[in-house]
Amino acid sequence: MSKRVKEILSWYSSDCPGTLANLARILNHGRLGGTGKLVILPVDQGFEHGPARSFAKNAAGYDPRYHFELAIDAGCNAYAAPLGFLEAGAAEFAGDVPLILKLNNSDSLYGGSDPAPAVTGSVDDALRLGCAAIGFTIYPASALRNEMYQQIRELGEEAKRKGLAVVVWSYPRGSGISKKGETAIDIVAYAAQIAAQLGAHLIKVKPPTEHVEQDAAKKVYESERIPIATLADRIRHVVQSAFGGRRIVIFSGGEAKGNDAMFDEIRGLRDGTDFDYEMQMAGMNGAMAPEVQTVFLPASPAVRPITATLVRQITGMGGDVSAFVPAGVATRLKQKFAGKS
Repeated sequence: MSKRVKEILSWYSSDCPGTLANLARILNHGRLGGTGKLVILPVDQGFEHGPARSFAKNAAGYDPRYHFELAIDAGCNAYAAPLGFLEAGAAEFAGDVPLILKLNNSDSLYGGSDPAPAVTGSVDDALRLGCAAIGFTIYPASALRNEMYQQIRELGEEAKRKGLAVVVWSYPRGSGISKKGETAIDIVAYAAQIAAQLGAHLIKVKPPTEHVEQDAAKKVYESERIPIATLADRIRHVVQSAFGGRRIVIFSGGEAKGNDAMFDEIRGLRDGTDFDYEMQMAGMNGAMAPEVQTVFLPASPAVRPITATLVRQITGMGGDVSAFVPAGVATRLKQKFAGKS
């Protein structure tokens, strides 16, 4: 077992050996096994959005076994799905990939601004199917959020008692926030904190935008100068919000993207999480061997990507962005922001 995985397991000292072993199964599996990074394939779209919307573009997806094979061939750390999909392939693919049983789901047949998923599986179902963990979605900002919090508290207690890990999808949605607020940095960070407080081992949130939804939070972000200009900044802040980085946070979800946008997002995730890990290593090195100096060597500005958001912010504050963009773009930006405070 790698040192990184051992370090992560040490964050969960209150859990039983069975739960720690199942966390290790997930962390050690797949192409990222042992690195402390995770890619989980979740397939609950059929329940959430209907079969045609979910699988018509790739008809192989109607067959539950396809998704097992996809998770295995892609080298994912785990595969998560509702009860029916896992029952259709758990025996055939037993031991090939760690499984996570999603214990609650919503359908799209009834409208309303406040989601209220139904409990659709049990901890015993997860054990019967050989799962390493249970999964549960909460919707902070829904009028029915407290019911979800109570459900995952009870299910999480049972799962941990029986040696399973707990994965919480924490997706803010509902009448308590705006649509834009669902991915606002303050709301996503809050959602990660709520999931951690509810006892999640792994927390899934959406990549946050720089929008700040709450007026009270905005004052703090400004007064404390919390960096949120780049995706990497925001990733570090959300990870920090999950018990100072001592809970596993996975970023996923959101609207469909093109390849370029997807790769830009992945780079932001990598930059944020890598820096956080490197800072922890530096702190440990300093404590264990004070004579050793840690030096960070970031990529040079010439080859390191810079986001359009950061370029606009620099221009808006009167800064010079000629080193980051072509001369024509710098000129147009300067003209656009001329006279603006």
